[in-house]
Amino acid sequence: MNVRINESWRKHLESEFAKPYFAELAAFVRSEYASGPCYPPGSKIFNAFDSTPFDHVKVVILGQDPYHEPGQAMGLSFSVPNGVAIPPSLKNIYEEIHNELGTPIPLSGDLTRWAQQGVLLLNATLTVRHGIAGSHQRRGWETFTDAAIRALATEREHLVFMLWGSYAGQKASFINPEMHLVLRSAHPSPLSAFRGFFGNHHFQLCNDYLAAHGKSKIEW
Repeated sequence: MNVRINESWRKHLESEFAKPYFAELAAFVRSEYASGPCYPPGSKIFNAFDSTPFDHVKVVILGQDPYHEPGQAMGLSFSVPNGVAIPPSLKNIYEEIHNELGTPIPLSGDLTRWAQQGVLLLNATLTVRHGIAGSHQRRGWETFTDAAIRALATEREHLVFMLWGSYAGQKASFINPEMHLVLRSAHPSPLSAFRGFFGNHHFQLCNDYLAAHGKSKIEW
């Protein structure tokens, strides 16, 4: 696995690359990609880090797994390339933004514009086998992405962490709420969005917090 990652992140995560778990993870990922289709493309595995340098992060949105069907995963949580049908969870995210802020619902599911504004769109697991959700979980990715979240939580101040669903919510245990804004709710999936995602006002709360700490708002 070619670890091509933005230099601003490399200095914070370099120690992870030297640990035994990461060598095992890299060997597993190389084997999986060699044996059949996996997502995202190899060049996009670290896209979240490449798109949003460490010092530019203002918001963290945590997903769990990349999309596992062809042409969808692009290394940014919840995002799909322009021209690809917008997945149900992202449709619900767009609907909540529209309801909160009154902005038009986008026609594209490509969230690169968010990443470029400082929104780290991070999946807990960075790769997946074709057609099998969760197939690369518990192989080491979670240890690596937890290290990234911990680095942000301890070395930066006044970030917004959007933790949707029970899995993402577990990460709140190592984020100091006195240093950051931690927003938790149900997941935007159609299975759970009506149990607390709709109406959570996270996007408005996020922008209010950023403005209160002298940071530019996100153009959602």
